[in-house]
Amino acid sequence: MLNYNSPINDKKEYSDLIMSEIEPIIKINLRGKKRDLLTKIGKSLSIIPPTEANTSSGNDNLNIIWLSPDEWMVYSNNKFNSENDNYKLEDGLFNEISKINYGSVTNVTDQWVMINLKGDKVFELFSTSCPFNFNKFKNTKGSVVQTVMNHIDVIIHHKNINDINLFVRRSFSNHLWSWMNDSARFL
Repeated sequence: MLNYNSPINDKKEYSDLIMSEIEPIIKINLRGKKRDLLTKIGKSLSIIPPTEANTSSGNDNLNIIWLSPDEWMVYSNNKFNSENDNYKLEDGLFNEISKINYGSVTNVTDQWVMINLKGDKVFELFSTSCPFNFNKFKNTKGSVVQTVMNHIDVIIHHKNINDINLFVRRSFSNHLWSWMNDSARFL
């Protein structure tokens, strides 16, 4: 894992909208097509991965979001203060999945930046530049969507009512953050 240097390091509060980067949290990509993969993931994490499109599952410590029929991303709910915690989770998954050829385990912590958005105007902000229709999404806790926002690929996880985690690739995070701040001022 690289030295984690946050590209944003900021928190913004507007009327009915709070935006902040959540870091450092571990993010692990899981891929595989073997039948026993879901069982292995479930036993390792104590969470059954979602099999229905655009859904998630989780517990107090971790979330698993569905990305495709054979791909999921696991991310933590808590900041990790120690490199050892990151490697323990990754090593455990690697030993249960990759080492015995059930699928792949890839640490993508440094690839994705997670921005948390809270408040009544989250979906109003999204609708200013995203083609996705959030009408059903905003009422369904645990929903996940991969879409574009201001021409940038993002993953949006509806963690709770008006509590959203948005994942953006690190190289685009400053641009998206600047755009979101500019747009939020006019809501």
